[in-house]
Amino acid sequence: MVTAAPPLVLRRAPRVRHLGPNWYAAVMGTAAVGSAGAVLPRHTGLLRTGCATVWALSLALLVVLLTARALHWTYHRDQARAHLLDPATAPFYGCLSMALLAVGGGAMTVGRDWLGVPGAVALDAVLFVAGTVVGLAAAVAVPYLMAVRHRIEPGQASPVWLLPLVAPMVSAALGPLLVPHLPPGQPRQTLLLACFALFGLSLLATLLMLPLVFARLIVAGPLPLALTPTLFLVLGPLGQSTTAVGAFADIAPGVVAAPYDRGFVVLAVLYGVPVMGFALLWLAFAAAHVGRARRRGMGFTMTWWGFTFPVGTCVTGAAALARHTGLAAYDWLTVGLYGMLVAAWAAAAVGTVRGLVSGELLAAPRTAPAAPRPVTGRTTSDAVR
Repeated sequence: MVTAAPPLVLRRAPRVRHLGPNWYAAVMGTAAVGSAGAVLPRHTGLLRTGCATVWALSLALLVVLLTARALHWTYHRDQARAHLLDPATAPFYGCLSMALLAVGGGAMTVGRDWLGVPGAVALDAVLFVAGTVVGLAAAVAVPYLMAVRHRIEPGQASPVWLLPLVAPMVSAALGPLLVPHLPPGQPRQTLLLACFALFGLSLLATLLMLPLVFARLIVAGPLPLALTPTLFLVLGPLGQSTTAVGAFADIAPGVVAAPYDRGFVVLAVLYGVPVMGFALLWLAFAAAHVGRARRRGMGFTMTWWGFTFPVGTCVTGAAALARHTGLAAYDWLTVGLYGMLVAAWAAAAVGTVRGLVSGELLAAPRTAPAAPRPVTGRTTSDAVR
């Protein structure tokens, strides 16, 4: 059982006591708006500047959140431990990895306009290494905690469980941006194949987890209203894996020997087309659930940021298919999905600002009604609200 923090500790950085790792989703979603805008089929200088500005905002948010979370771990370790021991919150530690990677990747796509290529490469290299290490740690540690420390019932399966497993896929999709900046030969080939290994790691782990999520929806019914937006998280591994195979195909010629370079090009189409088809099916399925939840009174929570980054991965995935198939339909799909991404980002950003101004998002959780004490004790926290 987690004991209350001493009053002196509570007086130190009190506003970050209830700041959970889910807040990194705001960084991910903001970075996605900037990076995804760079792959649109037609863009002007004004759009490019706007994307760079949004990316700069994501970088600033990342710095602020890293500082706030450092204060959280320094002064509120009881709550930080509760987050790790809560099966509803621990998976959000994958968001730290993806936030680092998304900002680093954005530096290479749009941030280089302001940083210059050497500065963008240096920033991305640091964030890529840090994000990949954190992502691999989360991909092992969170499922381990779920297996040996958390007490989970089948009806508790949630799309949130995918978060630590998707983080290596983000590394796989963004790592190829650094390949051309390595010395030719072994260094470039090593990074590309390492990214391909991360692709396989994340894909197979996701295929193990996704059936649990879908079975829970079919057997136990819709998710609670506040968690309904997390259904969009399933789009993350779908769109990001399509983006990844497209990136491999872009960079493989001259990096890996024939015929494997052509194999990556074939994979980009034969894998990407059916997976993007399933992503669109899931998008319609998730949107129907969200519409139902809104009719039943679903209000804003931080889970609304789940509408952003996963859709952003589908934007970049559709753009990759447009490059490798030459079909105009994928160009139109890219534009349509990007419009959805911007609308979702605006809604989540407005709700977050309002919640911060009112103090509601950083307030202590409301006291729940009394309930019988469970036979097996489990710690809980309040990162999702």
